[in-house]
Amino acid sequence: MLAVKSQDHYEFLQISPNADSDTIHRVYKFLAARFHPDNPESGDPEKFYMLKTAYDVLSDPIGRAEYDAGYEREVSEKPPLCNSVDFMDNLEGELNRRLAVLAVLYYRRRSNPYAPEVGLGEIEKRMGFPRDYLDFTTWYLLKKGYVTRADNSDFTLTAQGVDFVETQRVNIPVLNKMLTSGTEPTSQESASEDTQLNLLGPEMIVLPDMTVIADRRNKSRDRRVTSRDRRTNQTERRAEN
Repeated sequence: MLAVKSQDHYEFLQISPNADSDTIHRVYKFLAARFHPDNPESGDPEKFYMLKTAYDVLSDPIGRAEYDAGYEREVSEKPPLCNSVDFMDNLEGELNRRLAVLAVLYYRRRSNPYAPEVGLGEIEKRMGFPRDYLDFTTWYLLKKGYVTRADNSDFTLTAQGVDFVETQRVNIPVLNKMLTSGTEPTSQESASEDTQLNLLGPEMIVLPDMTVIADRRNKSRDRRVTSRDRRTNQTERRAEN
């Protein structure tokens, strides 16, 4: 039997802890159609079981109230990320700090999309790392466009930041572990891996210079015209002889 005691039902359903019952039911129906074992394309018995468990808890007012009480306690007692991630090393630590900030903001954006702001104090608490050492980290993420900062200094993950997290979590094990509760990165999965360099951003796709292409086409056309003229002149000379 699949263990679901530590399953985050809200995270699994990708909804806010404040979601109403209609939202829970709508999301359940959508995911049930996707994960049902009879679906030949996306059926997944294990995920369907997890979905059914989450829905049974959250659709029952009494069961949800009990779950929420434990959920809030578990979230407040969740160990800081510094327990399993190195934030102190000169280069590796800085890269990990960037990933950690993105992970914290991503979790808030996903769980509460209409109030995704996170204060620096909460980031400090979640990371277990002094905010005084995050100035360069937040400056970099702001310049990359992964986060924005409000007038009250709260941070919010941008759509570009969401894209980065969701596309790179499979390439960066330490980021994936930060986003997955109850697991810690191994030494082989540290942020020093080459894939972490993706933090510099995706490779820029440079569109070709259309004026150069046009010039090349014109030159090619001119060469064809010249070649045709030469053949015409040769034909005329042969006719004269």
